[in-house]
Amino acid sequence: MSNFVDIALTPEKADDEVEIKKKLFEKGVNPRNRFQLKKRSIDARKKQVLYRLRFEVFAPDENTSQLAFEPGGNNVSNAEEVHIIGSGPCGLFAALELIEKGKKPIIIERGKDVRSRRRDLAALNRDHLVNPESNYCFGEGGAGTYSDGKLYTRSKKRGSVDRVLKYLVAFGASNDILIDAHPHIGTNKLPNIIVSIREYIKNCGGEIHFNTKLTGLEISGQSIQKIEINSDHWISVKKLILATGHSSRDVFELLHKTGIEIQSKPFALGVRIEHPQELIDQIQYHCTDRGPYLPPASYSLVNQYQDKGVYSFCMCPGGIIAPCATSPGEVVTNGWSPSKRNNPFANSGLVVSVNPKDFDPKNSGDPLLGLGFQSEVEKKAWDLGGRRQSAPAQRLADFVSGKESTNLPKCSYQPGIVSAKLNDCLPDFIYKGLANSLKEFGKKMKGYYTNEAVLVATESRTSSPVRIPRTKELHHPDILNLYPAGEGAGYAGGIVSAAIDGQKIAETIGNLKTSPS
Repeated sequence: MSNFVDIALTPEKADDEVEIKKKLFEKGVNPRNRFQLKKRSIDARKKQVLYRLRFEVFAPDENTSQLAFEPGGNNVSNAEEVHIIGSGPCGLFAALELIEKGKKPIIIERGKDVRSRRRDLAALNRDHLVNPESNYCFGEGGAGTYSDGKLYTRSKKRGSVDRVLKYLVAFGASNDILIDAHPHIGTNKLPNIIVSIREYIKNCGGEIHFNTKLTGLEISGQSIQKIEINSDHWISVKKLILATGHSSRDVFELLHKTGIEIQSKPFALGVRIEHPQELIDQIQYHCTDRGPYLPPASYSLVNQYQDKGVYSFCMCPGGIIAPCATSPGEVVTNGWSPSKRNNPFANSGLVVSVNPKDFDPKNSGDPLLGLGFQSEVEKKAWDLGGRRQSAPAQRLADFVSGKESTNLPKCSYQPGIVSAKLNDCLPDFIYKGLANSLKEFGKKMKGYYTNEAVLVATESRTSSPVRIPRTKELHHPDILNLYPAGEGAGYAGGIVSAAIDGQKIAETIGNLKTSPS
């Protein structure tokens, strides 16, 4: 019977089998035993940075061979149909689970396939042209495909997390994501994985339709009977999974107009902050040069200012700040890293919590006011940036002192940055929360507070400002065949948690014997 043994090694020894065996022997492991690495993390709390490794140790005669995880591969061509709106991680993993349950997924995706999206992203970066249906947020694979592929989640449902990661490995991801404490695929590798998932769904008899947008709903009693596509034709549906992501404002407006209940929820808003990666390495690893054995360093920061949480979000070592607007006339930023994380900059979202009372002080209950709050900030950033995708920016110390920067450092944001006072586009409580917290972060990370860092506005799509309610059976309380799912419905935050939510919805549907009517 196997058991688990934890050891710690310096970075230069962490891949050395001789050193690993020596450490395991010191822990009482028989030299004849076999072992497999199960978890790997970096401990940089002290001056000597260590890798902490967890091995599963087996007796010499114990069978350690493990069958690779493989999806079930059911042929669902003629099975009961379930329609899914959106092909992000929630929609794709719902489709995978439906196939396991013997149901036929039909995915409706407003954007383009993952390859065709690249041309629209290039036009956005180079020519400042925003395609409202194909951008960093909309299209096959969803927002995560071209904005990083970080797989870390705080979900406690470890079994579900492992299953998501094993699916990704089965479709082409590195086995490292099963081991690393903060797994990451990389924007350069995700598209091929997404294509593999698509081909698997199609080969099993599922369908994926691109350039296909939900524009209308026909409701009878407590069920959606038909959905309108591209404003020109209707199709019948029996069950509808709504997995649209956090930026589908038109879908939220459609639900509200149709009389389907949606609710305001808290979210967060702020800026992207970018430092030289070398500086973050020096701060986190307590050295002048991290050397070849350590990856680019990351960080996680949190502060409380008055009644507001202020925190880093979606930190991208060796990364790039990306333009993530979904409509002309707005500036939205996000961050991503390639698999090697080898760019010279480190960027992170730096955001302040926003509660419904901040955008609805009269407690009107209008569920769309949060969208309007987001949009107003993004439009002000557009104006400050010269009414293009150029983003308003400010050096860190200048931001805190309220002074416009006379010049700006180099920045990874490809459409370009423009010097501006960011408090001209950020609400006052956001600005004050950030300014106060940056000083505190400088105390926690010596060297973080520097005018070599630049703040770029706006980081406004951390999560959906809307929640679509659902019952314990996971359908909408009033529409029994509507299953709100993932980030857009307010039940996930990130690739893995969205995928888990999609699986959970699909499992519930798969276990139903009859359709609700």
